[in-house]
Amino acid sequence: MPDVIGIDHIYIAVADLDRSESFYDRVLVDTLGFRKKRFALGSEPHVHYFNRHFGYVLRPARHATAHDAYAPGLHHFCLRVDSADDVAATAARLRALGIAASPAEHRPEYAPDYWATFFSDPDGIRLEVTNYRQERRERHDRWPTTDGGTDASAEAAGRGD
Repeated sequence: MPDVIGIDHIYIAVADLDRSESFYDRVLVDTLGFRKKRFALGSEPHVHYFNRHFGYVLRPARHATAHDAYAPGLHHFCLRVDSADDVAATAARLRALGIAASPAEHRPEYAPDYWATFFSDPDGIRLEVTNYRQERRERHDRWPTTDGGTDASAEAAGRGD
């Protein structure tokens, strides 16, 4: 069975491409270091933000409806940075750029070491930036192989079962 190794890209339909591009430039390029390119599919302009892990693409919406985080579909999109200090720096940078991000906050009700900042894009899509928590690191490093062992990289690092 193939192993899914990551998210390749995410497409977000936006009501006003220029307005959303300005917002995501501040979030993804200015704050989180993504790169950006524009392209067209057919006659529709697209804006592609990317880092070495995945792409986040804006495209024009074809229907004008407000985003509802509690309707079927996307509730929120969460990006991960390395540490709680990185979450705090991200929140401060977003706020300095005029984005209404919450201050970085410890959320132990989610996990003992969970830190996050929350904000919304111009269409109401909820976004979050959180830290790379210990449970996630261990899951990654100790993922079992199909033979019941652990991943060789975890064993090499002395963290195998």
